[in-house]
Amino acid sequence: MKLSNKIEKKFKEIFQVDPVIIRSPGRVNLIGEHTDYNYGFVLPAAIDMAIYFAISSRSDNLCKLFASDMNESFEFAIDKIIYSEKGWPNYLMGVVDQLKKGGYRFSGFNCVFGGDIPIGAGLSSSAAVEAGLAFALNHLYNLEIDKLSLVKIAQKAENEFVGVNCGIMDQYINIFGERGKVLRIDCRSLEIEYFPFDYNNISIVLFNSNVSHSLASSEYNQRRKECSAGVEIIKSEIPQIESLRDVSIGLLEEFKNKIEPVVYQRCKYVVEEDLRLLKACDALKIHDLKTFGSLMSQTHEGLSKDYEVSCEELDYLVELTKENPKVYGSRMMGGGFGGCTISLIENDVIEEVSKHVMEKYKQKFNLDVNIYVTKISSGTNIISIKENATA
Repeated sequence: MKLSNKIEKKFKEIFQVDPVIIRSPGRVNLIGEHTDYNYGFVLPAAIDMAIYFAISSRSDNLCKLFASDMNESFEFAIDKIIYSEKGWPNYLMGVVDQLKKGGYRFSGFNCVFGGDIPIGAGLSSSAAVEAGLAFALNHLYNLEIDKLSLVKIAQKAENEFVGVNCGIMDQYINIFGERGKVLRIDCRSLEIEYFPFDYNNISIVLFNSNVSHSLASSEYNQRRKECSAGVEIIKSEIPQIESLRDVSIGLLEEFKNKIEPVVYQRCKYVVEEDLRLLKACDALKIHDLKTFGSLMSQTHEGLSKDYEVSCEELDYLVELTKENPKVYGSRMMGGGFGGCTISLIENDVIEEVSKHVMEKYKQKFNLDVNIYVTKISSGTNIISIKENATA
């Protein structure tokens, strides 16, 4: 049974009414890593893995939730939202909390949700839950919230209620994603531009290293500090510099002797990554996937050598995919020190490459690799009854 049908069936079993069905996708970021907090560019896409919501309105102020994947229920009242030790309800309560703070008027709801976005693989299942519910309640109660405001509500839910200081990319691509296109987000102005990525013979393949090194969060904070340190030194002489977005390679070179070597390396990676991303978008305009893939691979080199957020396992996964000419590019994805690599691979060699990667990785680290084959899909949308049969 298709996932959307399964969620709808469960909803009808529990609540005995017909729901609205909404699909809310996960995402990948093709290029532009660690550029968001430096006010640079990112290039995400919505994917065909998603969270599905079956939802209906209530006349009282109760919100009744059922997490299908965990087989768990949770209930809360709109006027009594308290952080839950269970974890998962907070992503939904955070959205309700933000809508209340925004002055929107609505009553309770019944909701069953679940999907096939793997948890902890860096595909942003949390944003799919938050933005999906914000979208659903906006539709259910005719709140007339514009798309960018939905994005900000979902992000604030994670920042303020869940307590994770995420950027805006995940929620943005969830709402604004389009089939066959990637979305360039300017993290300073929040302006967006779409670029074509409609290759039927290519899939986006994720190799999950199944490692999570404990230094990930502390090193992430350290990288942010190092980038800020570089900016402060340049800003002390050139006051109009606000972030690494304002720094060219030439300017950075001028300050090389005034900046600590490690800080220089970090800044160099970020400045180069923004340039790579802009070149990658130019390549997509002319359907030059070879150049695009090569830039992705350069990103991994920068993340591994200059930004130093990779690890032995991620480097090895990238190395293993390079051996096949039908792999256009590979890099680590996300914060680093574990998680997934992302590769662009021609469909006819996915099985061969996957088998090779699994065998070699197992031999070297005695670990299994989870492999996810995905394609670019649309952002959060309502599934009509007619579409629902094939969703």
